[in-house]
Amino acid sequence: MDIPDSLPAQLYLLCYDPRRRRVVTNHRSPYLLQAAALTELLLRGRLADDGGRVRVVRDDPVGDPVLDDVLLRVAGSRPHRWRHWISRDGRATARAVLDALESGGWVRVERRRTLLLLTRSEVRVRDARVPKRLATRVSGALTGPLSRVGEQQAALVALAAAGEVRTALPKAKLRAYEERVARLTERSGRAAPELRKAIRNLHASADG
Repeated sequence: MDIPDSLPAQLYLLCYDPRRRRVVTNHRSPYLLQAAALTELLLRGRLADDGGRVRVVRDDPVGDPVLDDVLLRVAGSRPHRWRHWISRDGRATARAVLDALESGGWVRVERRRTLLLLTRSEVRVRDARVPKRLATRVSGALTGPLSRVGEQQAALVALAAAGEVRTALPKAKLRAYEERVARLTERSGRAAPELRKAIRNLHASADG
């Protein structure tokens, strides 16, 4: 099975845990997927950075429902900083990413009733080779020639690092390739650094 084209879908699948055989998401995931959508729109020439604020360059649809929805929301608002958009509407983006992956056949969602009659969902990847190939892309960006790393591949690593996707980048690996991650992040636009700050704020709020 092919790898999905968009960064949000790729990052969602990078959260696959092969030991538990399911996708593991958490409270950081909406921020991660929203930042990924903004970065993808930047790479596709729809958004630009304007002194730390998100500026719409073109508002014509890209043909991806998830990205087009984010673009529509940004285009319909006054200019805001990247962290504003990363922290806004992420849950809606996360649901849309999951729906797209489910309808595209990459994942299946298993919904179960608990003892309290609440519904619990687990996301299973239909073909474990897909997240494995994505993990290979991450490793290639970290270890291969920097000149051969494309913009989307660089952004994949930068966002996975900033979003603390431990299934792809455990802490030990991050420490080992800290300099390379920093260089890839420089190529990926403002969303990844702002995502890192937003998640630090989440941690600070939880600790406080």
